[in-house]
Amino acid sequence: MSRFLLTFVAALALAVSAAAQAGTSQGGSWKIDPNHSAAQFSVRHLGVSTVRGAFTRVSGSAIYDPADPSKDSIDVSIETTSVDTRVEMRDNDLRSPRFLDAQKYPAITFRSKQVKAAGTGKLQITGDLTIKGVTKEVVLDVDGPSASIKDPWGNQRIGASATTKINRQEFGVNALPGVVGDDITITIDTELFQPQAK
Repeated sequence: MSRFLLTFVAALALAVSAAAQAGTSQGGSWKIDPNHSAAQFSVRHLGVSTVRGAFTRVSGSAIYDPADPSKDSIDVSIETTSVDTRVEMRDNDLRSPRFLDAQKYPAITFRSKQVKAAGTGKLQITGDLTIKGVTKEVVLDVDGPSASIKDPWGNQRIGASATTKINRQEFGVNALPGVVGDDITITIDTELFQPQAK
């Protein structure tokens, strides 16, 4: 569950930050580059150590209006089967009905509702996060986006980093209380691209 959340946030933060606040970036539509984005999460284990993991398959898109951030939006989807904590038995448990129930709920989604500036080079993104069919409003704190650059293939690219914290119990991910912590910290580093105009 913590992994799920993390991934979702990661995709959301990157897309929104890139889409919403880049005075130095081009406007229009952007896509998340799954090969250069990471959604990582951390959760306490037995209250004595920290377990970290990630979701490896994230996709989504964003709309950016340089004249009016309130018109910006982000839509992200994370594949629950892509959770990776580097321990196969644990990953299989996380995919099971005890946690993410990946077969019944193959995706974690996030849709932004509001994007606003939160200081120089920072954004605050509010939106709906859905995990295991439960939708809750969450807020992401974003650093970025970076100035846009042109890659060797002529595409424009921007990057951003976002953080948030959620309580897994609120999304119905409540297995192993006392063993797996309730609070999940999420850190997302993302890259978005805008294909070269033809």
